[in-house]
Amino acid sequence: MAEKFFIKELPNGLTLLGQQMEHVASAAMTFVVPAGSAHDHSEAAGSAAVACEWVLRGAGDRSTRQLNEALDSLGCQHDENVQSEHLAFSAAQLGRNLADVLAIYADIILRPRLEDATFEPCRELTLQDLSSLEDEPARKCMLMLREKFYPYPLGRCVYGTAESLRALTAQTVRKHLAAHFSARGSILSIAGNIDWNAFCDLAETFFGPWPSRPQKPPKAVPNAPGVTHEKKESAQTHIALAYRTVPISDRRYYAARMAETVLSGGMSSRLFTEVREKRGLAYHVSTRYHSLKKHAGLFTYAGTRPDVAQQTFDVTLHELRRLVEGIEPDEMDRARTQLKSALVMQGESTPSRSSALAGDWYHLRRLRSLQELSDAIDKVTVDEVLGYLREFPPEDFTVLVVGPENIDTHQAYGA
Repeated sequence: MAEKFFIKELPNGLTLLGQQMEHVASAAMTFVVPAGSAHDHSEAAGSAAVACEWVLRGAGDRSTRQLNEALDSLGCQHDENVQSEHLAFSAAQLGRNLADVLAIYADIILRPRLEDATFEPCRELTLQDLSSLEDEPARKCMLMLREKFYPYPLGRCVYGTAESLRALTAQTVRKHLAAHFSARGSILSIAGNIDWNAFCDLAETFFGPWPSRPQKPPKAVPNAPGVTHEKKESAQTHIALAYRTVPISDRRYYAARMAETVLSGGMSSRLFTEVREKRGLAYHVSTRYHSLKKHAGLFTYAGTRPDVAQQTFDVTLHELRRLVEGIEPDEMDRARTQLKSALVMQGESTPSRSSALAGDWYHLRRLRSLQELSDAIDKVTVDEVLGYLREFPPEDFTVLVVGPENIDTHQAYGA
């Protein structure tokens, strides 16, 4: 059955997106607002993260507790997260409760209370999130790598620093929200058991008065490739590498994703086989694709013992570079199946589909059906993947090593 998509732009610039999924009883929505961490002032890094907490501490005529009770009573499963360019709010509930949930989110987006009394707990929670990275070294490693790989401030840690968070004031965060919470540049997507016309009427009623403000993209300053060693006395050494690839909007995107999946798509992938299974060097090793609008990278991570960190780095780097020498047909078949299986599972989830709609519109200004994605994956050939790898070879790495001792990384630069 053909997928049903809907697109509408309100006069104030808010984009509405929809996908009808008649076989489900739920409806999920994703609201992205151009107020992400890349828009934080350098001296106020972490503003977006605190704001993401603060807007849910009471909105409209509801206190924090009343807001939480209202969402819970509607069976709403919600999540909020900070991205480079956006704050993202997601909510999933039974389709019949969508109108009531949408009304609550109109208060959250347009009429947050932002009271002085609730600011400090939000800042403290963000400080705790930042501190908790010390107990999640792999996650911290990848956040640090993105910060060093992407142009500044696009890759900046969403939490800022302990110093910048402690210096934040309620008024600074209010100014951040006032400057960047704008209808123009925001996207409201919905997927599931929906009445599109009724949804549009509600969205226009709730969000039609929302003003638009001029939005400028952050001025990005490129980072140079290089090596960073953060000394940490621990039982593990964390190794992370990143190099440039194509963004989602590029015609070679599917070839890039196939290359990533050959490297790291499951237990038969090259990295898992060579680094973990054959040599027992790392319990976890993987490569993941990540894309901003105009910049993208392949990010590789391995956690290992300090005494075998050098060997782990050397073998991992060798596998990244060996990919351009050739890919076997059975590897392509497995990679194709892996990617398409992920798509099928995503297609059965209303939250995943609403998020995908918002992502497609932001990156591509159009919506892709699951059939289009499946067909595009089917069409990728070995020659296309190898051609892409010759254009975007694994070189000019940004390297991060977190552990008690540094390792020799000169191989990453052909020296």
